[in-house]
Amino acid sequence: MFKKVLIANRGEIALRIHRACKEMGVATVAVHSTADTSAMHVRLADESVCVGPPAPKDSYLNIPAIISAAEITGADAIHPGYGFLSENARFAEIVEAHNITFIGPKADHIRVMGDKIAAKTAVGTVGIPLVPGSDGEIRSLAEARAAAQEIGYPVLVKAASGGGGRGMKLARTAADIDEAITTAKAESKAAFGDDAVYLEKYLTTPRHIEVQIIADSHGNVVQLGERDCSLQRRHQKVLEEALCPVLTDETRAKIGETVRRAIEKLGYLGVGTIEFLYENDEFYFIEMNTRLQVEHPITEQVTDIDLVREQIRVAAGAALSFTQNDVKFKGHAIECRINAENPKTFRPSPGEITHFHAPGGPGVRFDSAIYTGYRIPPYYDSMIGKLIVWADSRELCIARLKRALAEMAFSGVETTIPLFIDLVDDPEFCRGEYNIHWLEEWLAKKEWAE
Repeated sequence: MFKKVLIANRGEIALRIHRACKEMGVATVAVHSTADTSAMHVRLADESVCVGPPAPKDSYLNIPAIISAAEITGADAIHPGYGFLSENARFAEIVEAHNITFIGPKADHIRVMGDKIAAKTAVGTVGIPLVPGSDGEIRSLAEARAAAQEIGYPVLVKAASGGGGRGMKLARTAADIDEAITTAKAESKAAFGDDAVYLEKYLTTPRHIEVQIIADSHGNVVQLGERDCSLQRRHQKVLEEALCPVLTDETRAKIGETVRRAIEKLGYLGVGTIEFLYENDEFYFIEMNTRLQVEHPITEQVTDIDLVREQIRVAAGAALSFTQNDVKFKGHAIECRINAENPKTFRPSPGEITHFHAPGGPGVRFDSAIYTGYRIPPYYDSMIGKLIVWADSRELCIARLKRALAEMAFSGVETTIPLFIDLVDDPEFCRGEYNIHWLEEWLAKKEWAE
């Protein structure tokens, strides 16, 4: 096992990794920007190193500074968390070149899955179903018109690199395709330095369902069920559930085994998530995330498996501590991403938290690094915590979630808690009748949107 892990991240995920390490008897090193000097993960870590000024490019994305921090503190492993450098293949290679273990998959897998065109090719060869789309990158408007006609409108133009909805445009008819291609390429170039795009069939009412996997270096691969991440705003996840409320046990087992066998063939190492669109009882691959997901806690709640602990163990060369037959799903879990934002305009609300009270009681977990007196900096993502609730049934889980949301108290900053209080009262949500477009339509009807 590792003696000391450097956590190359911040906020709640840095604290989550620190907690797992401490329970395993592993020392931790926190890196931080000058804006995060008083952050909770910095205060609790065994050691801390400032790696630069507030801007992410000068601190949390500063590879030389992070490697130097690992070397001067004697860290023998680096955990990237999610975001920042977690899916940077070059960073993984540099870490390993310095005889430090990268707690994540092999650089080759990060690189392939980071290119959505290459990822589709890779998973298609191992039996994962794909959304009908173009055969690789679209290189001209004429090629786009021909491909879209063959696929059938509506089609989505998607950036080969990146994510988060950037470089993604919808062409409903042939009259839209030229502008969609041009705009998507420009957005992708600006955001990711790469203007490669491709086409996919636009599914009208799909759900967004992802399957969690973990693999060790001894040939063992286990799938840990699915999460429903369909409640999204501008392609950003807002609320997630495990397990999906509309899948049958038979369908769940079938897609889980399909994914498990595919990952086994790929020779993958560590945690990963295969994301799908699900419509009319069919699954269509979107992408693979080669890292820990923001929403991993709901899988932990329904399986009683510590994913971060297992991720660290397999990176250290250990075999998984459980088999597929050991995985049993129990109850239901929901996660709400709590952001420091105005709940109607979604404008960020940085500033000092003058009062904070976390909910508690049976089945309630709040993953966060905030505290009374903490000043939320304006430089980073506005998510300040994840409210995770578990219960024996979905109905009780929703009731427990309502209670937990009502218990949360913040002052000094605005949060999205009022949005969730309204959302979980909606009858359609309570019946599980939603898809990836539902939330934005709900927001428009409720006049929550800008």
